[in-house]
Amino acid sequence: MRPGSIVIVGAAETAELGVIPDMSENDLRAAAAHAALADAGMTMDDVDGITCAGESPIEMAHYLGVTPTWYDGTSVGGCSFLIHVRHAAAAISAGLCETVLVLHGESGRSRVGKAGSFMAKAPSSMQAQFQNLYGLAGPSNMFTLPVKRFLEHTGNTEEQMAAVVAAQSAWSADNPRAFRKGEVTIEEVLSSPMIAYPFHKLECCVVTDGGGALVITSRAKAESHGLAKPPVYILGTGEAADAPLVHDLDDAVSSKAFRISAGLAFAQAGLTTADIDHLMVYDAFAHLPLYALEDLGFVGRGEAGAFIADGNTRPGGALPMNTNGGGLRYTHTGMYGMFAMQEAVRQLRNEAFQQADEVHTSLVQGVGGMFTAAATLIFSNVLP
Repeated sequence: MRPGSIVIVGAAETAELGVIPDMSENDLRAAAAHAALADAGMTMDDVDGITCAGESPIEMAHYLGVTPTWYDGTSVGGCSFLIHVRHAAAAISAGLCETVLVLHGESGRSRVGKAGSFMAKAPSSMQAQFQNLYGLAGPSNMFTLPVKRFLEHTGNTEEQMAAVVAAQSAWSADNPRAFRKGEVTIEEVLSSPMIAYPFHKLECCVVTDGGGALVITSRAKAESHGLAKPPVYILGTGEAADAPLVHDLDDAVSSKAFRISAGLAFAQAGLTTADIDHLMVYDAFAHLPLYALEDLGFVGRGEAGAFIADGNTRPGGALPMNTNGGGLRYTHTGMYGMFAMQEAVRQLRNEAFQQADEVHTSLVQGVGGMFTAAATLIFSNVLP
């Protein structure tokens, strides 16, 4: 894929986010799909590629009345949708399809149609055999020891981790679509109930229902189609993986998958961190932006906490980050990556609820599982 040759021409979330007990996950995907196609000025007849996670893309295509010539059901957690964008860009570049719908819909809060625990694993899985039986059965307690080690090893502090939440709340405070409204202070974050040390309640993501979709095609087709809105150019993509078990991670204080996926995206785009105007980091928990800032090279080792506490990621700061409030404040259905991409598109289109100044490039960093998978995308509203 040549940087800028593949574009996002449609982007939309479901009309509602939060608590949606009257819609199944397929309903959420379908609603987002139709909204994104309308945003692109296209119809379902234009679609010949489809992706989704948590549901067969073939079943989803049938549900929407699409006959795809290419599809992808990669499901590796919350960054699956970033990986779908990468794969779709490659497929379009290779001539396997022309226009791809990247879909997400999840009843994370209402649990419509879901059976059992969302963390349930097959007895034969590595997680069930070597992790769950020791009580590691949920994200909040799986991350605790690695995060505590990260804080002690790097010198970042618990107060600085709480500053992640405070900074992001400044972006989403008045947003009517944000699940957690209002601005909070570091002190309020640290005084919220302890969930699993060192995580307080406000350092853990919200749990919501919702969906989103992207429409991806070639720049040539976008230019010939006559779009209602300017395209968002895909400049660079990357994906990588680490160990499937927390205790087998290559390094608990640095994500190997983050470093590799970001390196691939920067190399393809021909850019460096100095070229990035806006950053979206998957934030199921407050430590993830700290890891990302350091692993992606925006700051040096041990400098992420102070960088955020000093206001650099807040409105008016040098590097606007998680400008929708992130999974900690805005929405988190269980797999958040779609919503990070949606906000990046909004910022590049100058459509965000709280718009950052002079955004021409946006980097989206995703994670799946407990640092198991990672994906990085670099978008722009300017041709390279």
